[in-house]
Amino acid sequence: QVQLVESGGGLVQAGGSLRLSCAASGRTFSSFRMGWFRQAPGKEREFVAAIRRSDGSTYYADSVKGRFTISRDNAKHTIYLRMNSLKPEDTAAYYCAVGDSNSWSYWGQGTQVTVSS
Repeated sequence: QVQLVESGGGLVQAGGSLRLSCAASGRTFSSFRMGWFRQAPGKEREFVAAIRRSDGSTYYADSVKGRFTISRDNAKHTIYLRMNSLKPEDTAAYYCAVGDSNSWSYWGQGTQVTVSS
């Protein structure tokens, strides 16, 4: 089992920045990759960014490329999502997840990000 705890969400004006954190505990050695997803009201959960544990390769949704940066601290079993130039359409609950190469197995409880116009 892996437990994930997100933090860092909040209310910010458009154009502002936030940094989300996700601390993992438990069987963290099994986490081939870690990532962020988000879900806005009335919409499906969507992929935001991911990072591979072994070599730090990163992947982003087109909607956040150039604005968001995912990073990791393997020693602390923590990943971060730096979000710059935030837009109202970035408003959502953001979820941290870990998984192997085929699926996402564990999810955090989510942290709310609200961007005001």
